[in-house]
Amino acid sequence: MPVHPRKAAAALAATASIALFASACTGSASNATPDDPSARTSITFWHGWSTPSEVKAIQNNVDRFMKAHPNIKVKVVGDINDDKLGQALRAGGSNGPDVVSSFTTSNVGKFCASGALTDLKPFIEKDKLDLDKIFPKVLQSYTQFEGKRCSLPLLSDAYGLYYNKDAFKAAGLDPEAPPKTWSQFAQVAKALTKPKGDSYEQLGFMPTYLGYETVVEHYMSQWDHKYFDADGKSNVAKDPAFAEMMTYQKSLVDGLGGFAKLDKYRTTFGDEWGVKHPFQTGQVAMQLDGEWRLNFIKEAKVPFEVGVAPLPVADDEVAEYGKGYLSGTIMGIAPQSKKQNAAWELVKYMTTNTDAVVGFANDIGNVPSTLDALKSPDLKFDKRFKTFLDIARHPESTTPDGAVNGPSYQETLSRLAQQYEKGQVTDLKKGLADAAAQIDRDIAAAK
Repeated sequence: MPVHPRKAAAALAATASIALFASACTGSASNATPDDPSARTSITFWHGWSTPSEVKAIQNNVDRFMKAHPNIKVKVVGDINDDKLGQALRAGGSNGPDVVSSFTTSNVGKFCASGALTDLKPFIEKDKLDLDKIFPKVLQSYTQFEGKRCSLPLLSDAYGLYYNKDAFKAAGLDPEAPPKTWSQFAQVAKALTKPKGDSYEQLGFMPTYLGYETVVEHYMSQWDHKYFDADGKSNVAKDPAFAEMMTYQKSLVDGLGGFAKLDKYRTTFGDEWGVKHPFQTGQVAMQLDGEWRLNFIKEAKVPFEVGVAPLPVADDEVAEYGKGYLSGTIMGIAPQSKKQNAAWELVKYMTTNTDAVVGFANDIGNVPSTLDALKSPDLKFDKRFKTFLDIARHPESTTPDGAVNGPSYQETLSRLAQQYEKGQVTDLKKGLADAAAQIDRDIAAAK
């Protein structure tokens, strides 16, 4: 999604933001306000989109709602990150929002456990919504925590592989046959790499965790894995998938020139959200990214032919090729809102109405979040977008587990991974055991 705060959040949310939500327990759905949603009223909706095209897209969606609900006027406030949102939910008051959205799916565990967002179960039951018939399983998973649903999904993101078809041809590779396994990927990345002194004329792929979108959770989606065991304890030291991923990623770093050389080259990259993105300039020939990149490529008038495909999978999981990492925007209701029934009408419309979801997806270039919208003939995307629709529907696509302390466990694992790729940690087995122990301590302290 072309949203700067979101991508930073996807890579891991700020600890300060988490702390704000920890103290935001100000209400519950059992105290839902008795306001009449059919009466003339006004509500406030806070969202995080900021660029003009994004702001216009969200306003178009709200306008569609107000046309369908002429009695409810919606005041829209944009460019609200989780930091600002946390402060508002903590402070309460008449100037706060009624409806909120967030790009940080990894914070849902914290949102739900702390009461920072209202429990939506009473509203869902009142309107007899069958969520299994509306949303894919993964989206249902990342909008609730331990049985408490405090949010619903509003559009989603699917991550795949972008590749430069012209560079494939120049390297003698078949542009219609992108790599399907990680071992194939390593060979292709090396074939696409053109060293130039202590730098590169072209790099096949930027594998470091500081690269754009090449973070631990995105890599892990391509290995069968479980972050936690049945008892809720960290599984990162016991599940071999984590050691396999980190070992592979480090071999890719080493095989493409080593961390120091790659990191020096990384500093020459343009902004992730600008026209000088390294994939768009040809500095890297393959890129892990989400569906929103298609719009950026078009706007940048990239001069080469771009292919898209699912990310490779572990060599012994080739039957699951086509899966990927999923995340998305969430919507919820502020617990201190005095107009929760009217607020629910907006949440319900924007997240479950097929025409609304399809229209918003078309406007903003993201993957629709409902099953009906995913198969709607009204979707207007170029043929490459189908790859991301297929990833979103794939039964093995995943998203990280929720936790009571939000993305803290991901941050712990990411610190280890970064130290390992740099060679600062050499005993990966011990490192994973220490990380698991730290994750368990942090979660216990947060309860």
